[in-house]
Amino acid sequence: QVQLVESGGGLVQPGGSLRLPCTRSGSIFSINAMGWYRQAPGKEREFDASITGGGSTNYADSVKGRFTISGDNAKNTMYLQMNSLKPEDTGVYYCNLDCCWRERPSGYWGQGTQVTVSS
Repeated sequence: QVQLVESGGGLVQPGGSLRLPCTRSGSIFSINAMGWYRQAPGKEREFDASITGGGSTNYADSVKGRFTISGDNAKNTMYLQMNSLKPEDTGVYYCNLDCCWRERPSGYWGQGTQVTVSS
């Protein structure tokens, strides 16, 4: 059985930074790719970033140059480094396993962590 837990969210001012870890427990084998998605109030969940087993990354246009996705296999942890945050980045951020071909998610989600960007 696999469990995903996101953390690191909170309240931050515009222009600030946050780093979100997603830790996984249990045995995981043959993962194709993993990624991060956000869901703003009243909106659909949307793609932010993904990373393949080979280390290739992909980003939504809205976060290119500001967000960085990475993974640490030894710690069973994936990270989303978010810089230059904007109010429109506010939402619940979810990690996702076994995605993200054409930015489409799998059904393997964490519980989400709230990010609020406000002055």
